[in-house]
Amino acid sequence: MIKNIINGIKAYFGSFGLISKLGLWKYFAIPILISFLTGILFFALSWFLSDPLGGFIAKAWVWDWGSETFAVISKYFGILLILALGLVLYKHIVMALSAPFMSPVSEKVEAHILGDQHKHHAHRNTSFREQLIRGIRINVRNLFRELLFIIPLLILSLIPVVGIIATILIFAVQAYYIGFGNMDYTMERHFKYKDSIEFVRKNRGTAIGNGIVFMLMLFIPIVGFIITLPISVVAASTETVTILDKKGLILKESFEEVSKIEA
Repeated sequence: MIKNIINGIKAYFGSFGLISKLGLWKYFAIPILISFLTGILFFALSWFLSDPLGGFIAKAWVWDWGSETFAVISKYFGILLILALGLVLYKHIVMALSAPFMSPVSEKVEAHILGDQHKHHAHRNTSFREQLIRGIRINVRNLFRELLFIIPLLILSLIPVVGIIATILIFAVQAYYIGFGNMDYTMERHFKYKDSIEFVRKNRGTAIGNGIVFMLMLFIPIVGFIITLPISVVAASTETVTILDKKGLILKESFEEVSKIEA
């Protein structure tokens, strides 16, 4: 899995140049706007809700001794909780709503990588509406599964020493589901919903590698919300197509069916 994580990270090299080479920037206008506005919204909510949430958590401490210390801890935990959950919601909202715009990008990347072979590959032809529904379905599913892992880990992160491990696991879980969403823009053309989930499970290292860079790029002030999605989608598409091609999973038509179409 370590090798796949590294490959998922290495796929980012050259992604920025590939976007310009294939003229893909025009596809990112609306997703970038969605990403930027959603990011600003969640940062604003974190700012305004951290104190009220911290005060609410502090009420759980009913004793007088240590109440001030617990109040300070509660405030910081409130900030951490809002930021963590906000980041989870942010990425799934952006990836779900961007699905219809990312699918054409992924297909152009696939055509570039495969060249003439791409003409003989069968694809699932889906509409804008179907792509949006698929994106929402995948990301809602991933959102709930991610929260099941992250909420307990957030609590464990308050414990000394254990908190370090819990924080690393939180990062890894988020990276996995980010990579999952980015890879699905390619798999949407080749696999049905359940088959896509199974494919990611077998290639979770690639998903984690893609998500690690995505997460790190988000910490770049303002610019992170603009460039992260385009670059990560191209990187995920590049690596996913490479895996599919190596394993012979892209060619869905038999040679007889291809011959009939060409005839």
